[in-house]
Amino acid sequence: MMTRIAIIAISVILIVWCLPRDNGPQLRYDISKPWMYSSLIAKFDFPIYKTDEAIKAEQDSILSAFEPYYNYDNDVETEQVIRFREKFKEGIPGLAGNYVNLIADRLHRLYQAGIMAPAEYSEIFKDSTNMVRVVSGKNATNIQINCIYSTIAAYEQLFMDERLAPQRQLLQRCNLNEYIHPNLIYDKERSETEKSDLLSSIALASGMVLTGQKIIDRGEIVDEHLFRVLSSFERETKRRSAAYNEISSTIAGQTIFVLILMALFTIYLGLFRKDYFDKPRALLMVYALITVFPIIVSFMMSHSLFSVYVLPLAIAPIFVRVFLDSRTAFISHVVMVLICAAAVKYQYEFIIIQLVAGLVAIYSLRELSNRAQLFSTASLVTVMSCAVYFAMQLMQDNSIMTMDHSMYKYLAVNGVLLLFAYPLMWGIEKMFGFTSDVTLIELSNTSKDLMRKLSEEAPGTFQHSIMVANLGAAIANRIGAKPQLVRTGALYHDIGKMQNPVFFTENQSGINPLEKMTRIEAAQIIISHVSEGIKLADHHNLPTEIKDFILTHHGNGLAKFFYISYKNEHPDEEVDENLFRYPGPNPFTREQAILMMSDSVEAASRSLSEYTEESISALVNKIIDTQVSEGYFRDCPITFRDIKQAKQVLIERLKSTYHTRISYPSLRT
Repeated sequence: MMTRIAIIAISVILIVWCLPRDNGPQLRYDISKPWMYSSLIAKFDFPIYKTDEAIKAEQDSILSAFEPYYNYDNDVETEQVIRFREKFKEGIPGLAGNYVNLIADRLHRLYQAGIMAPAEYSEIFKDSTNMVRVVSGKNATNIQINCIYSTIAAYEQLFMDERLAPQRQLLQRCNLNEYIHPNLIYDKERSETEKSDLLSSIALASGMVLTGQKIIDRGEIVDEHLFRVLSSFERETKRRSAAYNEISSTIAGQTIFVLILMALFTIYLGLFRKDYFDKPRALLMVYALITVFPIIVSFMMSHSLFSVYVLPLAIAPIFVRVFLDSRTAFISHVVMVLICAAAVKYQYEFIIIQLVAGLVAIYSLRELSNRAQLFSTASLVTVMSCAVYFAMQLMQDNSIMTMDHSMYKYLAVNGVLLLFAYPLMWGIEKMFGFTSDVTLIELSNTSKDLMRKLSEEAPGTFQHSIMVANLGAAIANRIGAKPQLVRTGALYHDIGKMQNPVFFTENQSGINPLEKMTRIEAAQIIISHVSEGIKLADHHNLPTEIKDFILTHHGNGLAKFFYISYKNEHPDEEVDENLFRYPGPNPFTREQAILMMSDSVEAASRSLSEYTEESISALVNKIIDTQVSEGYFRDCPITFRDIKQAKQVLIERLKSTYHTRISYPSLRT
């Protein structure tokens, strides 16, 4: 009981922790679509906010006239001119005349106009009409950007002088660019303040809605203005909720909602599937699936990752259907979808599409044994989901041309991702200890190492196992059990005989070594094939379900041949039955009971002196009635009707196996 409560509590806590905290109404509305709800009246005053696109356009417009601030640094000119004069105080080599003073004068003119760093200049010069504000002392002057130089442009401007241009080749050796540095320094603080003031002047709203004013009426078409009003209403509602600290009430509501759904699912299990409470792995798997998908949906909604419709929620009912049953698969899917709906915006559409997808997955995939089955299911889920969405659009829009077609690509991606159920099944098996039909089919391959070894070392046992597998599968098909599980369990039920194959009659060729041993010793060797089989199963990592067949195919019964023989030889002795009893336990599933009946009947049928309908029927009835009377099937949910049908199948199969053949006549000569 405590385990169940802990599982529910952990699931609820994890789901609620991850659910989005979006307060306010969850309304669906789109431009050019009718309003589907009742009349909406404003309960408070709120502004009609502009769209992000409109605000961005206004920002771009106002920033186009923004003039950044640059500080004029006089020290740069003084320092660089002094450096130049100091370097060439003896004159410029190769040039006569007073070129030093001439170049110093041209540098002075460039610095007076203003020099910027190349990167800043290129950024501003993209628009040649841009202006900058140059601050010198207490004065700020507006200067057009094309009247200012970059360091590169200033260097080129030097040689555009009519007196310096002819001497360019000689002057380039002087590295005059070393004396040209930016003297206009960007004033970040003043510029950012000015920019913020300009942006803050933009109004975020264009109009007001007053308390009591009707916003929209049922059936009214949502135009662009109404769309902005509705968006503003939702935005203001969320802001007010956050301001009034209503997050705690949201969490409380989500907790109650999730807790009710999880409790209802648990009550379903308690009323209709009590057997799952005795299987912790089944309980863990179902609650894990119900928990994981709402968490993923919440994460996608909170971070705006893709569309939630690409998430293949139908994987959950597929796994529950394959490993448990269809009714539990449907109930768990409904609970999971309803919890996920608490995280999405358009709940009605989401719930309908996901419920249809889950139902189609459950109906179309009764078992998952090959990739083709899953491909067919994924295709059907995609087609039906698209069909349901199309029908919902028709009911709302009545026009194919105005429908939203983007949903179909999301549903197509959903179908592709549903194919990952095949590889994910391996992880579910390993994590929760289940065995799928895919694994059973792989194990039933007689060319596998263990089966091949059995056929080589104990050929009689191998043939017996195949016969039992065919009989058991036929019975399982007749009574609605799991034929593949019975078949695989039957193939492995006697693998322990490989340790001492010669001691078992089906592998002997005239010599029986048990005759030279005491009855107790012989019985212990025969009984040991169960424990030896478990050792081999552990060594080869066989699933638990297969090990259970090995343990239960003789149940807790006696090795009667040796027990009766010993009793006859020692009539006056008190016999310890435990020396002749198999370790058990008795069968506790229908499939294990089927194997016990098939194994006993097939082995005994080899001792018949003649194979007639009467002798076969008598043998089958005697063996199975004895098993029933001795209580071998008390712990498994097999019915008398199942047992009666099992007898019929065994009689029919043995008659067809041992039917009398026609003797061919000899040719007279």
